[in-house]
Amino acid sequence: MMIRRSAASALHELLAEFPAVAILGPRQVGKTTLALQWAESQPATVYLDLESATDRAKLADPAAYLDTHRDKVVILDEVQRVPGLFAELRGVIDRRRRAGRRHGQFLLLGSASGALLHQSAESLAGRIAYLELTPLHAQEVGPESARSLWIRGGFPESFLARDDGASLRWRQQFIATYLERDIPQLGPRIAAETLRRLWTMLAHEQGQLVNASKLASSLSVSGQTVARYIDLLADLMLVRRLHPWVSNEGKRLVRTPKVYVRDSGLVHALLGLPGFDDVIAHPVAGGSWEGWAIENLLAAAPAGTRPYFYRTSAGAELDLLLELPRRERWAIEIKRSTAPAVSKGFHIAAADVKATRRLVVHSGSESYPLANGVQAVAVADLRRALAGSAARA
Repeated sequence: MMIRRSAASALHELLAEFPAVAILGPRQVGKTTLALQWAESQPATVYLDLESATDRAKLADPAAYLDTHRDKVVILDEVQRVPGLFAELRGVIDRRRRAGRRHGQFLLLGSASGALLHQSAESLAGRIAYLELTPLHAQEVGPESARSLWIRGGFPESFLARDDGASLRWRQQFIATYLERDIPQLGPRIAAETLRRLWTMLAHEQGQLVNASKLASSLSVSGQTVARYIDLLADLMLVRRLHPWVSNEGKRLVRTPKVYVRDSGLVHALLGLPGFDDVIAHPVAGGSWEGWAIENLLAAAPAGTRPYFYRTSAGAELDLLLELPRRERWAIEIKRSTAPAVSKGFHIAAADVKATRRLVVHSGSESYPLANGVQAVAVADLRRALAGSAARA
């Protein structure tokens, strides 16, 4: 089954505007597939996998090798493995620019977003654009597959597995590979079992406020060490920190971020939940669906959208607050129920942040108005609304 990624059109646009484009995303999310599909439509490309010793050897003299392919788009996969390459790319890009080729020179693929952003920003400022490739989302698989997408997550091999058991085994191997091979290659000396325990704890606490001291005590490490480990998982695009919205008003606001394991399928694999019945019977079901909904909505949001949550010490709360580029502020409550209702705290919070729209996202398929200016919306409908806002921006 071939699934067309919605990022494909954005990739075409960026390569038509910038000399280099970097696709960022965790391993196995489909970066290479997307790049090679794009390459099929191009007259001349060359692909190097920098995890291959043979391909890395071709770049012993990067300028000389790349000069022999000056008329081709060069695709460099796992580019963070050769950090010194970015300085060389700067010179190659500038020479090609002077020769009249101003865009579409390099397509870079990377799994460690923090490292890649830092390395490339220093050397390629003004020459590179970034495109985040997330796991599959609801629009890409269709509404009939939304439940399976939530349970299995959006990594293509997991979603497309022949059954839930095979999907779970793939995710368990994915987690083991990250812990035992991929993370050690990045340099941090972290015991795989310690990081697995932290990752599992975060899955249990899906969508909760980070309690670093509690996590540190359970792992017998310091709070600073816990923060560093979460930073690493966030850099690998496996965990999302959702920061609180803070105003200059005198309200007592919660200032601790919430943490989500970004892929719902990994949440379920870390907790050993193979199928739908297992998930809905587990206390994590609500937090898991909330995280799934947030990732789907943010994947559709316009560039420049800033996501937050909002909570006061008095109990006023928004699960998600989106600040859109056109000075819109959408207050969002997320409910797994198909008959959602909002609390007084939601209305107070929406008034506090001066929301321009008030929305409650639910797991049903219809959208309809509720009282007091609140709209009940299905995930698919709100994704379309966000995409429409992106088109207007």
